[in-house]
Amino acid sequence: MGQPVTVIQKPSSNHGRIRFEVNRPLSGMGHERYTKGDEVLGDRPVDLVGQRFLATGDVDAVHINGNVITVEVGEHSDGTGLKEILEDLFTYYRPGVEVPSFDA
Repeated sequence: MGQPVTVIQKPSSNHGRIRFEVNRPLSGMGHERYTKGDEVLGDRPVDLVGQRFLATGDVDAVHINGNVITVEVGEHSDGTGLKEILEDLFTYYRPGVEVPSFDA
């Protein structure tokens, strides 16, 4: 259950960068940037993207503006798996996770 996110992955003219466009704004009108080694606090959608991308170990920096996410991948990474992280961003109930009831 949850809201699937539609993601379009586009190549960048700059080597080592990948651009994603999603079907909803994540940052509103502001810009957010997260870099390797940062402690990403918060639970806003932009914070979750930063946390999850940096946790892969393959990402050096993430920049989010509205519905566009630009990723600087590490030297030996091609960004495999990043699109799926975005697609699953709002999927809350996965197999094996008990759905809460109204009685609880």
